[in-house]
Amino acid sequence: MRIRLPRPETRNTARSVWLFFAVIHAGFLARLLPFIIGGGVLSDIRFYREWAYSALGDGVWEGIDTAWVYPVGALAPMVLAAAFGPYPYQLAWFVLFAGLNALGTAALLRRGTPSSFTAAYWWLTATALLGPVAVGRIDGLTAPLVITGLLVVAARPFVASLLLSAATWMKVWPAAVVLAALVVVRDGRLRIVAAGLALTAAIAAAVAAFGDVRNLTGFLSAQGARGMQLEAPLSTPGVWQAITGSSGAYFFEDEVINTMEVRGALSGVVGDLMTPLLVLTVLLVAAVLAVALHRGAAATSLLATGSLALVATLVVFNKVGSPQFMLWIAAVIAAGLVLDGAAGWRYPALAMLATAALTTLVYPVFYDALRYELNPAVAVLLTLRNLLVVSIFVWSLVRLGRLAAGTRTAGSAPSVRGA
Repeated sequence: MRIRLPRPETRNTARSVWLFFAVIHAGFLARLLPFIIGGGVLSDIRFYREWAYSALGDGVWEGIDTAWVYPVGALAPMVLAAAFGPYPYQLAWFVLFAGLNALGTAALLRRGTPSSFTAAYWWLTATALLGPVAVGRIDGLTAPLVITGLLVVAARPFVASLLLSAATWMKVWPAAVVLAALVVVRDGRLRIVAAGLALTAAIAAAVAAFGDVRNLTGFLSAQGARGMQLEAPLSTPGVWQAITGSSGAYFFEDEVINTMEVRGALSGVVGDLMTPLLVLTVLLVAAVLAVALHRGAAATSLLATGSLALVATLVVFNKVGSPQFMLWIAAVIAAGLVLDGAAGWRYPALAMLATAALTTLVYPVFYDALRYELNPAVAVLLTLRNLLVVSIFVWSLVRLGRLAAGTRTAGSAPSVRGA
């Protein structure tokens, strides 16, 4: 059997990407050094450490013994990071983050095409711009799993589904990518379903054996009870009403779940509409995906575009507007640059980099000035960020519509098939 070695220029380009990877993660480590030396933790990692040691020390396992705001699989990395004790918890979490980000970067580079290298550089840049929420939230672990799953689903649908299902049991959003894959990957559907059901059954059996199986879906009711969060895209009118003092809108700090919400005016009505609009849009996007596939659209383009449309739906029609949600969109765009070609994805790629920069400026840089001082300048930054998010969502819908409108020609559309 003849072994094809990578061309020297390919090896050199990949080496430069990994050098960039090292620089970015060295920067993360330098920023985290004061926390690591002092035994502290960044951002939401303090909650992760508390939950881990509540389980290990007190025997109270969130999502198993009690209902929890996260799917129960999120406990796995939280407990794993506690392997060396509470003091180096931040370092252990960083190692998990860097390791999974290396997995996602390797998946982006695997094809060795110009778009692969562009996507890898782009992903690392977006990660750097989203720095605090990338390294300080569990979404920073699920995003590279989604990148890897999207890029291997054609060749290894069972393995890809395991990765995506594991990510879904940490944070729900990768389920949108699973749905896109189920519609598009014709020959791998049974393996995608089988892997997802197998993992879900194993998790459910563990929860039933060691706790109360009713807690398995506790995160659904916990999220449903929340109000419109300050940063959510459709909270933007309410934010300006609160700042201008019109219509009775105001900011409310929910100290129990550590969020700032917009209340009063139409916020309650808007919040009630979020779930119906989200479900309806997901169903419509899935239907258009199926029509486009039937009409002969390129399946790789459909997988990338459909995943972006579905994930963006989860962000736009969401009562929660946490800054780490931008990682969801960024992960799909990174995979889309490989699957569908960097040239065609220029707009969402550039818009997402601007979105990432604005997100970090709003949180954590100027967040206190917005929530406590109602600073209009910060509200402008947030408004621009949300408009960009909506524009990426609209771009994905328009592109999906164009794919569905294309005429079918025999042999013109490569399919995404399982191996």
